[in-house]
Amino acid sequence: MLNILVVEDEPLFADTLRHLIELNPLYTVTDVAEDSIGALAAVAERRPDLALVDLQLAHGSTGFSVAAKLAEMDVPCLFTSGNAPSFPIPDLALGCLVKPFSEDDLVRALKAAEDIVRGRERLRPSRPGNLRLYAEESAAALAAAPALLSVPERSVARRRFGDRLGRAWRFLRRRRSYG
Repeated sequence: MLNILVVEDEPLFADTLRHLIELNPLYTVTDVAEDSIGALAAVAERRPDLALVDLQLAHGSTGFSVAAKLAEMDVPCLFTSGNAPSFPIPDLALGCLVKPFSEDDLVRALKAAEDIVRGRERLRPSRPGNLRLYAEESAAALAAAPALLSVPERSVARRRFGDRLGRAWRFLRRRRSYG
């Protein structure tokens, strides 16, 4: 059984999300919170295995701050947002399920998140196209990063500049000695 906390400020969407999650008998919604205070209170009351966190929350809270606080409490997060971050944030969340999403997208995203949370090898390679997993994106970015090239002690341009500067300095010294 996977216990899930929903952190969403829109009540209708939160209820729909709760209903869709609980259609699967292996998932239970522990609580629904609309801001960081509610989320922390919900975690203190009943610890979830995963939190679905919207990025824009009520009362000036953000999903980033909620995810940071939940990460300190070892509660993994999966962002659900219409405006996903353009860069991976593996320290805060497992990934981001971009809104709008279908019931099938949610089911497949929860299965992928459950595999990560439980430490299972990814047996379900199919995942929705609107699910970004940050660990995979970070690993791909590191693999694609070019190796740093060694820089010579003195580049050709710097040697040429030094040579010209040295010639100018010798010229001025000769000129002074004659003058």
